[in-house]
Amino acid sequence: MTQTIHPIDVILHKRDGLALTDAEIQAFIHAIVDRTPEDQLVTDSQIASFLMAVFQHGLDPHELATLTSAMRYSGDTFDASRIDPITPVFCVDKHSTGGVGDKTSLLIAPILAAAGLASPTPAGVPGICVPMISGRSLGHTGGTLDKLETIPGFNTQLTLDQFFQTLKQCGAALVGQTPRLVPADRILYALRDHTGTVESPFLITASIMSKKLAEDLNALVLDVKVGSGAFMPTYEQSKFLAELMVQTGESSGTHTVALLTAMDEPLGRFSGNWVEVWECVDIMRGTRHKMSSDLIELSNTLAGWMLHFSGRADTPDAGAKLSNEILTTGAAYRAWLKIVQAQHGDITVFEDPAAHHKPAASRILTAATSGYLASMDCKQVGWAVQRLGAGRAKPGDPVSAHAGIEMHAKLGDRLEAGQPLVTLFSEDESLLAEPEAMLRETFQIAATPPQRQPLIREVVTVLRH
Repeated sequence: MTQTIHPIDVILHKRDGLALTDAEIQAFIHAIVDRTPEDQLVTDSQIASFLMAVFQHGLDPHELATLTSAMRYSGDTFDASRIDPITPVFCVDKHSTGGVGDKTSLLIAPILAAAGLASPTPAGVPGICVPMISGRSLGHTGGTLDKLETIPGFNTQLTLDQFFQTLKQCGAALVGQTPRLVPADRILYALRDHTGTVESPFLITASIMSKKLAEDLNALVLDVKVGSGAFMPTYEQSKFLAELMVQTGESSGTHTVALLTAMDEPLGRFSGNWVEVWECVDIMRGTRHKMSSDLIELSNTLAGWMLHFSGRADTPDAGAKLSNEILTTGAAYRAWLKIVQAQHGDITVFEDPAAHHKPAASRILTAATSGYLASMDCKQVGWAVQRLGAGRAKPGDPVSAHAGIEMHAKLGDRLEAGQPLVTLFSEDESLLAEPEAMLRETFQIAATPPQRQPLIREVVTVLRH
């Protein structure tokens, strides 16, 4: 006879620092998802208590793998065999922990799609599938879905059938999470935001990896930010999070690597919504602004690992070179147009993306003195972008398509007094003053150049024998 597992017992065990059994974790997640207003199998207060117990005591590797798996299978999951029941495809994706101006997904999806659709396909190498399920902006970080939805008509909320059809036709699709994909995470995340448990690396890992593993991935590349604009406050904490996610991915059978990448300044030229689409379209069409060099380097590096895992390159470095070739030849741009059209977007706006940028107000902030751009609090820059209207303070808030900033200098650049440092854009002139003050406060100009950190700080992986 199976013993009934009560939620309070699970809470008490974790509260007392005990390791939870697989049955306890699975029963708790099932109770969260299966409850109804009439039949509260577990209450919000009990879920909150469970989250706080995990926050305080953590999870061992087996507990974390079990929790991630229980969340992954709490609803619908992606089945890659539906794309082509006869010929297998290699499913690969990337995930970023979030930053300012971080728009690599807009380049990587079409790069991988172009590589997967290339003819002839290398002998014995399956086609590539990039089921990129993305999120929205919250706090100081931007969201891929908000950027995509500045393209007129672009549909990020595809049905599962439309999702599969787009993947089959284009090799990649960029969509939002469906209500039935990992519903346990939706419930837990909403309560984490109200219980002071968002920063738990164990809960972050379970949240991210359950959604990514539900995509039925063969490989996953993680971009874990470090620096003043990162979600985790220290390098050590960012690395610990990266290690947890890599271990969890590998334990599930998905080849996983994490790159610790610098987020001490906005990535690329623009931060916002449409302006980030504009920047990526320029790159794919062959216009490489000097302020976009770090964005191009990071996108090629991440895509290089994905191309290596999918059998298109012998090494990640060779993959990065192939990625750059795909960008340079225009193949990524052609794949991008195909994806946008498949998701009902209007591709005519890409003929002159600058003309589609229509903020109601703008303001140029100039260097107060001559010297070198020495430092900034990148998180404060992100909050300035948010307060211009490009981000949201809480889920459900509207965002502006045309608010944002354009950076005119990178850390270490030499500046003369009066030289443009950043341009602010908003759809409401009254919103300019506070972000301008925030940016003036955080940009520091010094007489000597700062010591620059490499863009790729470290690679976290596990050896496979």
